Amino acid sequence: MLSLSKHLTIKYFYVPFHKLRGTKNRIIPVLLACGILFSCENDMEEVASLTKAKSAIRKGKNVELIYSEKSVVQIKITAPLMEEYAGKENYIEMRQGIKATFYDSLMQVSSTLTSKYAIHLVDKQKMEAKDDVEIINNKGEKLNTEHLIWLQDSAKIYSDEFVKITTENEIIMGEGLEANQDFSQWKIHQITGIINLTEEKDSLTNKK
Repeated sequence: MLSLSKHLTIKYFYVPFHKLRGTKNRIIPVLLACGILFSCENDMEEVASLTKAKSAIRKGKNVELIYSEKSVVQIKITAPLMEEYAGKENYIEMRQGIKATFYDSLMQVSSTLTSKYAIHLVDKQKMEAKDDVEIINNKGEKLNTEHLIWLQDSAKIYSDEFVKITTENEIIMGEGLEANQDFSQWKIHQITGIINLTEEKDSLTNKK
């Protein structure tokens, strides 16, 4: 059992890294967590330095992580590959991407998040998703960006980079964003452009 903070306990089932060589995708880790906390510090140089020239102490394929509170599932994350590293800094890296499904209190899907890369900085309690990050909520609104931070303690997500949000009626582009974790409410810090999709639809209809 690995305890990452007083609010988080993870149970895992997998084979130690040195026993993985020669196996054929039979390792299926299951992680159960409660009340995960992530800090809002955003230091990409630190992330890059952590992931250089280290060997994983544990490794798993086809990972499923279930985050719950009071036995109620809130988030399910799946990843093709998970690698756990220990040392001066402890972290879990998902180099082949993730899919996160967020649930409401009735266990209905409220949003989904996908990215091509993710890292959980254990000691600093921070989760980051990078490279082709996309979130879609149950209203059909879609967020696209290249870097997103997830703050579990406040149930918030944010980005300091370019973002694009597509709704039924418009596409909004800008720099920086804050939202709740299920992306049902959001705010772009600096809007740089808006494309009205309703006007384009009307224009196409009139041409017909």
